[in-house]
Amino acid sequence: MWISYLVPVVLLLMLLAASIRILPEYKRGVVFFLGRFQAVKGPGLLIIIPGIQKMEVVDLRVITMDVPEQDVISQDNVTVKVNAVLYFRVVDPEKAIIQVENFVNATSQLAQTTLRSVLGKHDLDEMLSERDKLNDDIQEIIDSSAESWGIKVANVEIKHVDLDESMIRAIARQAEAERERRAKVIHAEGELQASKKLVEAANVMSENSAALQLRYLQTMSDMSNKNASTIVVPLPIDLVEAFRQMKASPAARARTGGATPDDTDAS
Repeated sequence: MWISYLVPVVLLLMLLAASIRILPEYKRGVVFFLGRFQAVKGPGLLIIIPGIQKMEVVDLRVITMDVPEQDVISQDNVTVKVNAVLYFRVVDPEKAIIQVENFVNATSQLAQTTLRSVLGKHDLDEMLSERDKLNDDIQEIIDSSAESWGIKVANVEIKHVDLDESMIRAIARQAEAERERRAKVIHAEGELQASKKLVEAANVMSENSAALQLRYLQTMSDMSNKNASTIVVPLPIDLVEAFRQMKASPAARARTGGATPDDTDAS
């Protein structure tokens, strides 16, 4: 007799066990009633009637996705391999389940195509130097496209830009040439500044002959402090000036017809 009561009780317990669902705080359940959308429920204890209601569980936490390595041809016709990482989360579980079949796969495919299209519009130098700007552009495009799926893209980061060996050598030669150019420009600027300072120093020393004599003695003092075998014999600047005048005297006599100042006075 008790067996006739036991069977319905067991079936009722099995039905309750199949109906009870518990969702954690970071998950939501999209409930369908006879195939039609009913509500988004959770978190906590839920009762789902088997056969009549169906629930799709959606995780609301941030999903980290590796974008596979993509072959990209830059605007200056350089082939590179680029991969990235994508951070996104579901903000509307209803759209994530109803509007797209598999929102994770759809977001991955969208990120791959966007990565190729955006990087293909830039030169190699921009890929290497303006990575933050490219990350923002890719994030904005993916976010605007995935918004209709109830997905919010938090961040996109380009991880690696791989080049072949020939391009690496070409970039190294370019960097070396750039450094040599900068070195020559800096050297030329130094020569220009030094020449201006020398002109200023010459103007100062020309105002006083003693300053030139002191500078001459200072140069000799600096040379004597070095371990060199060169012997320097100082000559007074006045003596050098006297030799210059003596050298110029025959030329002056030639212009006056060979006559000396005494001959001119005698005549």
